[in-house]
Amino acid sequence: MSNQYIMGIDSGSQSTKVVIFDIEGNELAYGSSSLKETLSPEPGVVVHPDDDLWDSLYEAVNRCLNDFEGDRKEIIGIGLCTIRCCRVLLDEHGNLAHPVISWMDTRLSKPYEHTDDRVHYVTTTSGYLGLKLTGQYNDTAANYEVFWPVNRETLDWSTDDEEIAAHGLRRDILFNLVKPGEELGTLRGDLAKEFGLNENVSVVATANDKAVEALGSGIHDEHSIMISLGTFISSMMLRETYFENATNFFPTFASIPYQYAYESNGIRRGLWTVSWFKKLIGEELVKEAEKAGISEEEFLNRKATEIPAGSDGLFTVLDWLASPDTPYRKGMMIGFDQRHTRYHIYRSILEAIAYEMKNNIDTMAKEIGVEVNDIVVIGGGSKSDLMMQILSDVFGLPTYRRTGSSSACVGAAICASRSLGIYEDFNSAIHQMVKTESEFTPDAHAHSFYTKVNEHVVKHIRKHTDEVAKLIYPIFN
Repeated sequence: MSNQYIMGIDSGSQSTKVVIFDIEGNELAYGSSSLKETLSPEPGVVVHPDDDLWDSLYEAVNRCLNDFEGDRKEIIGIGLCTIRCCRVLLDEHGNLAHPVISWMDTRLSKPYEHTDDRVHYVTTTSGYLGLKLTGQYNDTAANYEVFWPVNRETLDWSTDDEEIAAHGLRRDILFNLVKPGEELGTLRGDLAKEFGLNENVSVVATANDKAVEALGSGIHDEHSIMISLGTFISSMMLRETYFENATNFFPTFASIPYQYAYESNGIRRGLWTVSWFKKLIGEELVKEAEKAGISEEEFLNRKATEIPAGSDGLFTVLDWLASPDTPYRKGMMIGFDQRHTRYHIYRSILEAIAYEMKNNIDTMAKEIGVEVNDIVVIGGGSKSDLMMQILSDVFGLPTYRRTGSSSACVGAAICASRSLGIYEDFNSAIHQMVKTESEFTPDAHAHSFYTKVNEHVVKHIRKHTDEVAKLIYPIFN
């Protein structure tokens, strides 16, 4: 009896992850490939160098396949999930006319402006990578969030040419749209041959990467929320209706057609701040971790676990990358004295993440009129028991970590399984394919302490630091 396997691709901001699953959602093989550092040739410009997104995806697929012990010919579908909020400009042959514009680029805070006649197509990362995989000019409607003329009722382009023009676009430079869980095309014959796969392997659309993570996290109850600990830290709740004129959160397309993911305000360069800190410590951290026989992350977590809740009064303000509407903000650490070590700094960063997400989620939940009962945490930061416990203690809620290397890969596989008819609907696929690894329960004393600190200190810090940052900004920018 033959087996069937599905590949999930998660093309992120810092790396591409690829996982092969059986149809019950068990992870059988994994491969990843890091992206190069983004380039900032001038203030406000942030781009991906060369053809880095495709090169990383191609390498990660090969590494995953080399890790796979099954029959490659039994891989029947590929779910494609990519970074959101990027802009990709292609020439008449579908090749890059310019480097891929990152979500961190200030040009993406306004509609597209056509200034180069070499540009024949304007699309997203999912459109571009889907084209590279299939040769078809198709893309998922659910990865078009801001400054794109998408009709929410049809999940297709607006039929109003004036609306399209208002976004700086023309109908002929846009890709065809499909819905999450629908086919983008079949794998190109030359790639199928290179990868050792069948030529009829289906490549399936998902949504924007955070919505795909929400799908792969398995949240489906209106009182559950997902926190994604990645380069951009955000949280999402799922709903069946669009929320008009939201002020404290962003409603966007979910990875299930005609549903929506409500996203709280997030943290730009969130887990990137942890990477920044590790680089700051440098060789000394590597040596100490090697001496202990554990990874650098585990060494930091062990040492920071010895630091008391509240980091002995050290507070971190996570503005390492300010948003366009508050460009003067800078990252800050406040409250140093003789007690503080590098491990206080590390724990303070983790606590700052938890505080900020708690306050952002509380604000969103109040506007929606819902109470949050439990949290699912995904992303690289969820691998840290310390981070998971801090989140549970700050929120005072049970907090769950899912199994597997990437929830986005799981979400992509769920979309592929739905397209292939393996499951009759998305909920059936979620129930079967999403699995819990660990549960963290809050410590009552720590929760009480964190709540006091949050109410009396954390919520008031920026009204003071903003004034200092406004003095710094004109001198150094």
